[in-house]
Amino acid sequence: MPERKRGGQTPDENDLKFGDELPVLPIRNAVLFPGAVAPFDVGREKSVALVEDLENLSQPVIAIFAQRDPNIDDPGEGDLYPVGAAARVLKSLKHSTGNYSLILQGLTRIKLAGITQHGPYLRAKVVRVEESPVIDDVEAEALAMSLREVAKQVIQLMPELPREAQSLIDSIQEPGALADLVAANLDAPVEEKAQLMSTADVKDRIKQVLKLLTRQLEILKMRERINSQIKEEMGKNQREYVLRQQLKAIKEELGEDEGDQGDLDGLDERITKANLPGESEQVARKQLRRLRSMQVGSAEYTVVRTYLDWILDLPWTHSTPDNLEIAKVREVLDEDHYGLEKVKKRILEYLAVRKLKADKKGPILCLLGPPGVGKTSLGRSIAKALGRKFVRVSLGGVHDEAAIRGHRRTYVGALPGQVIQGMKKSGTINPVFMLDEVDKIGHDFRGDPSAALLEVLDPEQNHTFSDHYLEIPYDLSQVMFVATANVADPIPPPLRDRMEILDIPGYTRNEKRAIARQHLLPKQLDEHGIKSAQLDITDAALEAITDFYTREAGVRSLERQVASVIRGVAVKIAEGNAGPYKIDSADDLIPYLGQAKFTSEVAERTEEVGVATGLAWTPVGGEILFIEATRMPGTGKLQLTGQLGDVMKESAQAALSFVRSKSRQLGIPEDFLDKSDIHIHIPAGAMPKDGPSAGVTMFTALFSMLKGIRVRHDVAMTGEITLRGRVLPVGGIKEKVLAAHRAGIKRILLPERNKPDLEEVPQEIRDTLEFIPVSKMEDVLQYALETPVVLGAEAPPVPAPVSTN
Repeated sequence: MPERKRGGQTPDENDLKFGDELPVLPIRNAVLFPGAVAPFDVGREKSVALVEDLENLSQPVIAIFAQRDPNIDDPGEGDLYPVGAAARVLKSLKHSTGNYSLILQGLTRIKLAGITQHGPYLRAKVVRVEESPVIDDVEAEALAMSLREVAKQVIQLMPELPREAQSLIDSIQEPGALADLVAANLDAPVEEKAQLMSTADVKDRIKQVLKLLTRQLEILKMRERINSQIKEEMGKNQREYVLRQQLKAIKEELGEDEGDQGDLDGLDERITKANLPGESEQVARKQLRRLRSMQVGSAEYTVVRTYLDWILDLPWTHSTPDNLEIAKVREVLDEDHYGLEKVKKRILEYLAVRKLKADKKGPILCLLGPPGVGKTSLGRSIAKALGRKFVRVSLGGVHDEAAIRGHRRTYVGALPGQVIQGMKKSGTINPVFMLDEVDKIGHDFRGDPSAALLEVLDPEQNHTFSDHYLEIPYDLSQVMFVATANVADPIPPPLRDRMEILDIPGYTRNEKRAIARQHLLPKQLDEHGIKSAQLDITDAALEAITDFYTREAGVRSLERQVASVIRGVAVKIAEGNAGPYKIDSADDLIPYLGQAKFTSEVAERTEEVGVATGLAWTPVGGEILFIEATRMPGTGKLQLTGQLGDVMKESAQAALSFVRSKSRQLGIPEDFLDKSDIHIHIPAGAMPKDGPSAGVTMFTALFSMLKGIRVRHDVAMTGEITLRGRVLPVGGIKEKVLAAHRAGIKRILLPERNKPDLEEVPQEIRDTLEFIPVSKMEDVLQYALETPVVLGAEAPPVPAPVSTN
């Protein structure tokens, strides 16, 4: 900061004896204010000549004017600002280069009146600039006080200024001198300082200086805030670093830690031993190099370290050898599950091919069947038989694509999808991977998981499966995928096309008895701590449980009822009655299970006219339906109830239309609907029903009601009808036949074109049932009614029962 004469005053103007002509020293990039003392370097030829001629001057006072353009070496009058300062040369020092260093003291403002000499240095006429007096001027004093306060704040924010600066500011009382002092030390362009020099009015000059000083104060405050933030952040990071280094030293001293470098070296060794594929190894080593350059404990360090751990924890080459002994595999499958011959056959076929061709890719199977038939446990049994690891992922209710493909690492807490997580859990590249409940996958705005499964379940793509988290290809081609589903319809067609669907129908009565004897009963006895010698449940009792306490395609409810019986016996044993106990009949079950929950309603329901028994397919197996028809006085309307779907309603309308069109051949008055309404009802009204397969049953119920002939109670039927009276094929024949068998039906009428489907029905069931194939609706009447009806010449001959032996 330029010095100022003690006392804060400019030199007494009476002591400033100089004429109206002075030597001129042009200066660049600076302005000298009155009262200020500042050093200047002099090196230009004319300026050096002026300094060397100072001794010949009567008084060492020169004129100082700032240049407009600092690049001009020989300025003229137009190149100088018009207002400058008369200055006294306090000291001069010559350098070895011939240049000089001067210390100048500003005396008073002068105005350039004209150049009088150009060589050897400039001389010019000058005129003193008189300042306006500010004696007892309140506004000037107020402005000076404001300037003083702002100047002190600036000084506090600039530690490079000397400590005496504030005292110097306080010592100056004259407003004009204070303004010049502050202006001399402002960090402002030469143009703005030259403007301040040319402002003779003291109050105007203070206002301009105050404006510039306030701007500088704001800049300094902003700098201070920025520096404070930087220091705080650096201090926090430095503190954490020091603490971590101390913790590291303590652990090393205790022998508890090998240090971060040792840990990273361990990762390097794991990468080498993992035998990663080419691209995966490149990615792993790149991430390891990044890890070495990061600060331990930072968020990014944790993310990269977790990513590396996932790569190295995955199995890339390790596999378990398959058990290729066909007989041994068949033995294990038979030991764990009764029946299910189609699935067992497919597994044995795969093993046979694997034995002949070692690089055979894993099959992609879908076990389709009602609940409780053992689909999920069958997957575990397959893994056990093959000697592979077993992984199960439940997809029921999953509606986010990330559950399959994972999240990208940009998200906090990102993880791979369930496929990669399952592979890590298995530890091998060839596990049995079960995708449970694949038909219950949802989808919303977050994506469609079933679409993500397309790559997983495609043998042509899954050898380079890409998870969003890993972002490197992973080979799934050796995995045996086994999906499970209750219904095929909800599965998207592209996904269904990629899987080999194996139907698992419901169990027959004999199969349930065998499953209970071989699997359920021993399992429940063991879980309840009861020995087989203490409790004997006979086959008759098991059949009674199946017939009177369960109605299901699977065996879950059967297992619960068996467990209820065993718990009742366990209570008696715990009370001290050791037994042994024997459950031999349905009466023996009543103390444990209560009265029978299910009885055959067929005979009771069909003892009146207008009631026929139909067969229906549901996702949990086959069911029987009772279709009731009645007539009442009315205007010829058809009323349908029982929560029927549109297709089923259309079947009822088609049946009525056929009866009306063939009323003469059927022996029904043509005007039977003129003064009557017909009501068709299917009980269990709370359950939605739909489908075309009840058409034949509706026709039979209508005919029975209109003719007054009862339908046989041991007959059930299924088939779609047309207006021309033809019976069309329907689906779910096996499930429907099993349901009829459970209900005690003895004769089944089915479409002619469904005869091949009977091959899927177990032989033991076919031996107990009579199957009548029909192709026209007239054929039904001879075998469905208690009094057979054979139509006239227009009706075709009724076919003979089909042989299933």
